[in-house]
Amino acid sequence: MARYTGPVCKLCRREGEKLFLKGARCLSPKCSVERRAYPPGQHGKDAQFRRGRGSDYALQLREKQKARRVYGVLERQFRRYFGEALRRPGLTGSNLLTILETRLDNVVYRLGWADSRNHARQIVQHGHIAVNGRRTNVPSYLVRPGDVITIREGSRKRPYFKELRSYMEDRPPAPEWLGIDLDAMTGTVTREPERRDVDLPLNEQLIVEYYSR
Repeated sequence: MARYTGPVCKLCRREGEKLFLKGARCLSPKCSVERRAYPPGQHGKDAQFRRGRGSDYALQLREKQKARRVYGVLERQFRRYFGEALRRPGLTGSNLLTILETRLDNVVYRLGWADSRNHARQIVQHGHIAVNGRRTNVPSYLVRPGDVITIREGSRKRPYFKELRSYMEDRPPAPEWLGIDLDAMTGTVTREPERRDVDLPLNEQLIVEYYSR
Protein backbone atom coordinates (compact mmCIF):
# COMPACT_ATOMS: atom_id res chain seq x y z
CA MET A 1 0.00 0.00 0.00
CA ALA A 2 1.74 3.17 -1.22
CA ARG A 3 2.16 6.12 1.12
CA TYR A 4 4.55 8.98 1.77
CA THR A 5 7.29 7.90 4.20
CA GLY A 6 9.48 11.02 4.26
CA PRO A 7 9.68 13.71 6.97
CA VAL A 8 6.21 15.25 7.25
CA CYS A 9 7.42 18.50 8.83
CA LYS A 10 8.97 19.36 5.46
CA LEU A 11 5.52 19.19 3.91
CA CYS A 12 4.20 21.83 6.30
CA ARG A 13 7.19 24.06 5.67
CA ARG A 14 6.75 23.68 1.90
CA GLU A 15 3.15 24.86 2.15
CA GLY A 16 4.10 27.66 4.52
CA GLU A 17 1.54 26.73 7.18
CA LYS A 18 0.73 24.09 9.77
CA LEU A 19 -1.05 21.05 8.35
CA PHE A 20 -1.11 19.31 11.76
CA LEU A 21 0.49 16.14 10.43
CA LYS A 22 2.23 15.23 13.71
CA GLY A 23 -0.55 15.76 16.22
CA ALA A 24 0.46 17.36 19.53
CA ARG A 25 3.96 18.23 18.27
CA CYS A 26 2.40 20.77 15.89
CA LEU A 27 1.05 22.68 18.91
CA SER A 28 4.37 22.64 20.78
CA PRO A 29 7.48 24.87 20.44
CA LYS A 30 9.13 21.95 18.61
CA CYS A 31 6.96 22.57 15.54
CA SER A 32 9.21 23.04 12.50
CA VAL A 33 7.00 25.76 11.03
CA GLU A 34 7.55 27.81 14.19
CA ARG A 35 11.29 27.18 14.33
CA ARG A 36 12.06 27.44 10.60
CA ALA A 37 9.38 29.46 8.88
CA TYR A 38 10.84 29.06 5.39
CA PRO A 39 10.66 26.34 2.70
CA PRO A 40 12.93 23.30 3.06
CA GLY A 41 15.98 22.84 0.90
CA GLN A 42 19.32 24.49 0.27
CA HIS A 43 17.77 27.75 -0.97
CA GLY A 44 14.78 27.78 1.35
CA LYS A 45 15.73 30.99 3.14
CA ASP A 46 16.23 32.79 -0.17
CA ALA A 47 12.91 31.46 -1.50
CA GLN A 48 10.89 33.04 1.31
CA PHE A 49 12.00 36.49 0.17
CA ARG A 50 11.26 35.72 -3.49
CA ARG A 51 7.76 34.47 -2.79
CA GLY A 52 5.13 36.57 -4.45
CA ARG A 53 1.51 35.96 -5.30
CA GLY A 54 2.51 33.39 -7.90
CA SER A 55 0.73 32.43 -11.10
CA ASP A 56 -2.80 31.03 -11.14
CA TYR A 57 -1.34 27.60 -11.92
CA ALA A 58 1.04 27.83 -8.95
CA LEU A 59 -1.81 28.70 -6.58
CA GLN A 60 -3.94 25.84 -7.90
CA LEU A 61 -1.06 23.37 -7.62
CA ARG A 62 -0.23 24.39 -4.06
CA GLU A 63 -3.85 24.03 -2.97
CA LYS A 64 -4.08 20.57 -4.52
CA GLN A 65 -0.81 19.52 -2.88
CA LYS A 66 -1.97 20.87 0.47
CA ALA A 67 -5.21 18.83 0.34
CA ARG A 68 -3.28 15.69 -0.64
CA ARG A 69 -0.85 16.13 2.22
CA VAL A 70 -3.49 16.86 4.84
CA TYR A 71 -5.35 13.63 4.05
CA GLY A 72 -2.24 11.56 3.24
CA VAL A 73 -3.29 10.65 -0.30
CA LEU A 74 -0.95 10.11 -3.24
CA GLU A 75 -1.58 11.68 -6.64
CA ARG A 76 -3.12 8.71 -8.48
CA GLN A 77 -5.68 8.07 -5.73
CA PHE A 78 -6.42 11.78 -5.35
CA ARG A 79 -7.12 12.01 -9.05
CA ARG A 80 -9.53 9.05 -8.77
CA TYR A 81 -11.34 10.82 -5.94
CA PHE A 82 -11.67 13.90 -8.14
CA GLY A 83 -13.17 11.79 -10.94
CA GLU A 84 -15.69 10.34 -8.50
CA ALA A 85 -16.54 13.84 -7.22
CA LEU A 86 -17.08 14.95 -10.81
CA ARG A 87 -19.61 12.17 -11.40
CA ARG A 88 -21.65 12.93 -8.29
CA PRO A 89 -24.42 15.54 -8.42
CA GLY A 90 -23.68 18.87 -6.79
CA LEU A 91 -20.54 20.99 -6.48
CA THR A 92 -17.43 19.06 -7.46
CA GLY A 93 -15.22 20.72 -4.84
CA SER A 94 -17.61 19.97 -1.99
CA ASN A 95 -18.05 16.40 -3.25
CA LEU A 96 -14.27 15.95 -3.22
CA LEU A 97 -14.00 17.08 0.40
CA THR A 98 -16.90 14.81 1.33
CA ILE A 99 -15.08 11.81 -0.16
CA LEU A 100 -11.85 12.68 1.63
CA GLU A 101 -13.63 13.18 4.95
CA THR A 102 -15.34 9.79 4.75
CA ARG A 103 -12.08 7.84 4.48
CA LEU A 104 -11.88 5.45 7.41
CA ASP A 105 -8.54 6.77 8.64
CA ASN A 106 -9.93 10.32 8.69
CA VAL A 107 -13.07 9.15 10.55
CA VAL A 108 -10.91 7.46 13.22
CA TYR A 109 -8.98 10.72 13.58
CA ARG A 110 -12.16 12.82 13.70
CA LEU A 111 -13.57 10.58 16.44
CA GLY A 112 -10.53 11.46 18.56
CA TRP A 113 -9.12 7.94 18.62
CA ALA A 114 -5.82 9.05 17.06
CA ASP A 115 -3.43 11.96 17.50
CA SER A 116 -3.12 12.58 13.76
CA ARG A 117 -4.31 11.13 10.46
CA ASN A 118 -1.02 9.24 10.09
CA HIS A 119 -1.59 7.71 13.52
CA ALA A 120 -5.18 6.84 12.54
CA ARG A 121 -3.92 5.16 9.38
CA GLN A 122 -1.62 2.99 11.47
CA ILE A 123 -4.43 2.04 13.87
CA VAL A 124 -6.60 0.96 10.93
CA GLN A 125 -3.81 -0.95 9.18
CA HIS A 126 -3.02 -2.89 12.35
CA GLY A 127 -6.58 -4.21 12.43
CA HIS A 128 -7.86 -2.44 15.55
CA ILE A 129 -10.99 -1.07 13.85
CA ALA A 130 -14.23 -2.75 12.81
CA VAL A 131 -16.95 -1.31 10.57
CA ASN A 132 -20.42 -2.74 11.14
CA GLY A 133 -18.84 -5.56 13.16
CA ARG A 134 -16.34 -6.57 10.46
CA ARG A 135 -12.62 -6.03 10.87
CA THR A 136 -11.46 -3.44 8.34
CA ASN A 137 -7.77 -2.67 7.83
CA VAL A 138 -8.05 -0.51 4.70
CA PRO A 139 -7.49 3.20 5.55
CA SER A 140 -9.10 4.34 2.28
CA TYR A 141 -12.39 2.51 2.99
CA LEU A 142 -15.22 5.00 2.50
CA VAL A 143 -17.84 4.96 5.23
CA ARG A 144 -21.53 5.72 4.58
CA PRO A 145 -24.39 7.09 6.70
CA GLY A 146 -25.49 4.42 9.17
CA ASP A 147 -22.09 2.74 9.44
CA VAL A 148 -20.93 1.94 12.96
CA ILE A 149 -17.19 2.16 13.66
CA THR A 150 -15.87 0.36 16.73
CA ILE A 151 -12.59 -0.53 18.38
CA ARG A 152 -12.31 -4.32 18.22
CA GLU A 153 -12.83 -6.20 21.46
CA GLY A 154 -9.36 -7.72 21.48
CA SER A 155 -7.73 -4.34 20.90
CA ARG A 156 -9.43 -2.69 23.87
CA LYS A 157 -7.15 -4.62 26.23
CA ARG A 158 -4.10 -2.81 24.91
CA PRO A 159 -2.70 0.01 27.10
CA TYR A 160 -3.28 2.72 24.49
CA PHE A 161 -6.98 1.96 24.11
CA LYS A 162 -7.43 1.52 27.86
CA GLU A 163 -6.21 5.10 28.38
CA LEU A 164 -7.84 6.47 25.24
CA ARG A 165 -10.72 8.14 27.05
CA SER A 166 -8.35 10.36 29.06
CA TYR A 167 -6.45 11.25 25.88
CA MET A 168 -9.67 12.30 24.14
CA GLU A 169 -10.29 15.06 26.69
CA ASP A 170 -7.46 17.07 25.10
CA ARG A 171 -8.59 16.47 21.52
CA PRO A 172 -11.18 18.40 19.48
CA PRO A 173 -14.76 17.11 19.75
CA ALA A 174 -16.14 14.93 16.99
CA PRO A 175 -17.88 16.84 14.15
CA GLU A 176 -21.67 16.98 13.89
CA TRP A 177 -21.88 14.27 11.22
CA LEU A 178 -20.38 11.72 13.60
CA GLY A 179 -22.02 10.37 16.74
CA ILE A 180 -19.81 8.93 19.46
CA ASP A 181 -20.44 6.76 22.50
CA LEU A 182 -17.50 7.15 24.88
CA ASP A 183 -18.52 4.27 27.13
CA ALA A 184 -18.93 1.75 24.31
CA MET A 185 -16.08 3.33 22.27
CA THR A 186 -18.16 3.34 19.13
CA GLY A 187 -18.79 5.97 16.48
CA THR A 188 -21.72 6.27 14.09
CA VAL A 189 -21.88 8.07 10.76
CA THR A 190 -25.15 9.99 11.11
CA ARG A 191 -24.98 11.74 7.72
CA GLU A 192 -22.58 12.70 4.95
CA PRO A 193 -20.22 15.54 5.87
CA GLU A 194 -20.96 18.92 4.30
CA ARG A 195 -18.60 21.73 3.39
CA ARG A 196 -19.33 23.57 6.62
CA ASP A 197 -18.16 20.52 8.56
CA VAL A 198 -14.64 20.70 7.09
CA ASP A 199 -12.61 22.99 9.34
CA LEU A 200 -9.53 23.07 7.12
CA PRO A 201 -8.10 26.13 5.32
CA LEU A 202 -8.68 24.64 1.87
CA ASN A 203 -9.98 26.39 -1.22
CA GLU A 204 -11.51 23.47 -3.09
CA GLN A 205 -12.37 25.65 -6.10
CA LEU A 206 -8.67 26.03 -6.87
CA ILE A 207 -8.36 22.23 -6.90
CA VAL A 208 -11.26 21.97 -9.35
CA GLU A 209 -9.61 24.60 -11.56
CA TYR A 210 -6.31 22.69 -11.45
CA TYR A 211 -7.86 19.47 -12.78
CA SER A 212 -10.06 21.36 -15.26
CA ARG A 213 -7.14 22.91 -17.15
